[in-house]
Amino acid sequence: MLERHRKSIYALLKGYMSLGKKFLLKSEISDLFKSFIAEEENSALAGTRMPIIISQIQEAALSSPWIYFALRSRVAKWQYLRIHEESVHVEEVSVSDYFMFKESLVNGHGSASDWVTEIDFGPFNRDLPRMHEQKSIGRGVEFMNRVLSSQLFQKIEKGGMELVDFLRVHQYKGMQLMINEKITDVVKMRQAIRAAENYLKGQPPDMKWDDVEQAMKGYGFEPGWGKTVTRMRDTMSLLTDILEAPDPKTLGEFLGRIPMIFRIAILSPHGYFSQGNVLGLPDTGGQVVYILDQVRALEKEMIKRLDEQGFEVDPEIVVVTRLIPESNGTTCDQPTESIVGTKNARIIRIPFRNRNGEVIRHWISRFEIWPYLERFAEEAEKGLVAEFLAKPDLIIGNYSDGNLVGYLLSKRFQVTQCNIAHALEKTKYLYSDLYWKDNDERFHFSCQFTADLIAMNSADFIITSTFQEIAGNAENVGQYESYQSFTMPGLYRVVNGINGYDPKFNIVSPGADAEIYFPFYETGRRLSAMSGELEELVFGDKPTEEIRGVFQQKEKPIIFSMARMDRIKNMTGLVEMYANSPRLRKHANLLIISGYVNPDRSSDADEKDQIGRMHDLMNRHNLDGEMRWCGVQLKKAVAGELYRHIADNKGVFVQPALFEAFGLTIIEAMASGLPTFATCYGGPMEIIEDNVSGFHIDPNHPEDAAETLASFFEECARDKEYWKRISDGGIDRVNRHYTWDLYAERIMTLSRIYGFWKYVTNLERGETSRYLEMCYGLQYRKLVEKMEN
Repeated sequence: MLERHRKSIYALLKGYMSLGKKFLLKSEISDLFKSFIAEEENSALAGTRMPIIISQIQEAALSSPWIYFALRSRVAKWQYLRIHEESVHVEEVSVSDYFMFKESLVNGHGSASDWVTEIDFGPFNRDLPRMHEQKSIGRGVEFMNRVLSSQLFQKIEKGGMELVDFLRVHQYKGMQLMINEKITDVVKMRQAIRAAENYLKGQPPDMKWDDVEQAMKGYGFEPGWGKTVTRMRDTMSLLTDILEAPDPKTLGEFLGRIPMIFRIAILSPHGYFSQGNVLGLPDTGGQVVYILDQVRALEKEMIKRLDEQGFEVDPEIVVVTRLIPESNGTTCDQPTESIVGTKNARIIRIPFRNRNGEVIRHWISRFEIWPYLERFAEEAEKGLVAEFLAKPDLIIGNYSDGNLVGYLLSKRFQVTQCNIAHALEKTKYLYSDLYWKDNDERFHFSCQFTADLIAMNSADFIITSTFQEIAGNAENVGQYESYQSFTMPGLYRVVNGINGYDPKFNIVSPGADAEIYFPFYETGRRLSAMSGELEELVFGDKPTEEIRGVFQQKEKPIIFSMARMDRIKNMTGLVEMYANSPRLRKHANLLIISGYVNPDRSSDADEKDQIGRMHDLMNRHNLDGEMRWCGVQLKKAVAGELYRHIADNKGVFVQPALFEAFGLTIIEAMASGLPTFATCYGGPMEIIEDNVSGFHIDPNHPEDAAETLASFFEECARDKEYWKRISDGGIDRVNRHYTWDLYAERIMTLSRIYGFWKYVTNLERGETSRYLEMCYGLQYRKLVEKMEN
């Protein structure tokens, strides 16, 4: 192909060079190629492999006479090429060479150097099981069980003590669980199970543990096998099957029954974390809602499992967050706070301190918190021990800061570590790694990306809400995949950071609180007392300091959106899309709940900028009669009823973010019965089945998005059942895939399985730990010191 079409390829390379850019994005590469082959003299390239190759190119770096290309043939599979623009000679280069070239373009020719720290976790993972198929990504626990079950069987056959030791290690408040000293090896465990099963066969099925305890202890068994004789026999049968021939499914079911987890620490250091009056404040939003709903679901599941295994105890969940003395009218200045809707879960708050030990009294942006986390972790360790009177059984980190603290605490406590990113900043900002120096004073990406690398590689398992969060799709790189390899010129190169095929990744999607977000037609559950309040909020005739706009045609259905007022959430983009579409404005009004209407009330620079833009759009397009903007914070119950209030009038919900890791508001709107239109970038692509349970829109093509919305309203006018079909599709989608009950069951199973494999295999190796300590001490700490100075 190269020889036959050398002239055309030469012209194409010249075309790329003529753009005069150092770096080209995937879209720029593709757009130029499409226009290039549209010309008659180059059309022959359309019949070659060239379109496929171009579709795989993610970016290009250009400096005459070379063009370097990064190709992604499939998810997390990368290749790097360079082409000489004159000779059209092609050769493959290493990832290091590719980054050296990029660095030279950023720092100036001649400044690239081999003597840059290269971070490579590859050698430490060489002996670990690794997945190879794209369909396996995000299903790590299934892969782990399949691969390691066979290894476990071989160890059992050779008299290995790993399983016996694992069952003996479990205790609760000094009480021995599962097996005692009478069972010393696998042979004795087989004999004990046979004897116990024969004994239990003669007992009533509903007899409790207390009634058989003396006999069971004589065989070598302790509490934890089940509440009733039926449950005990079933649990022992599972273990017998495992001893005979470990099966992945059987092993997972058995481990799910072991009373391993009584205490969970959940970490969310940054932002205003409270149960009220925090939504809409900087660095809050979906993560706060997520964690509070998560806690309620996990406690419910923990109680259920412990009860089934014969324990009448209240498990403990503690959310560790930051204490903020100047708390802006919230409870974030309170050291402790019980979590509503739980029996025994609570929030503890620990202050940030400066290097002199003085408490930081005011809120600090999530980008500025890095110097405070190490001391925060030290105090959190003491706080958790004081709360639990023991160490936690599981640590769950949230966001980059919580995951880094999770690394420090799990290392100290020697317990299982779970990471949840919620969102990784790296993919939100164009060239955030390459031009990190330009943004470091404001965003401190050097600290954050280093913290992410450490936390990702230290975690025992990582929870994501969607596949795309890990690996993106054919067109876009996943959030975690972006950490596979990258360079931060002058700081370090990552040649092997995190691999999307790592079996530590598992997709566990959250849900919406079913007590609050339920279909609009379930009138018996509706909060009818709120109807007047909501009517005033949506259709009130008098604007206030925090409400702008009054609907002139109240009979029109409403396009509703609710999110933080920042650039990524793209609320102003939605308003501009609506403003520029006469067709859409004809069919519907627009309701926005976001940020503050009065910019003086905001302390966040990005939010202030977006507030100013919102006012400008409303002024320029004369939107005050067709759009209503409410800068209010809604409690969850009010928000749930508002979704249903909009649905009563056949409205829709729009989530227009430039990127959305998951999208809890999407789940909430769909569960309430609102037809939902959401960004095609990120998690919503998986949540919504396009044209079945909602619609995908591209925020980068607002004209097309407006047409999609307008067409929907026109189709609803033609077909009276159309709105209901999409509404029902959304409700059904949520009920089948996105509930907190499913989430909690999955998390509890995963934590036990990964805890088991961590104990009985060599998954946590000393050399990996040492490498992480080096990265922390020689990179992260140095960057933090620079921030402090």
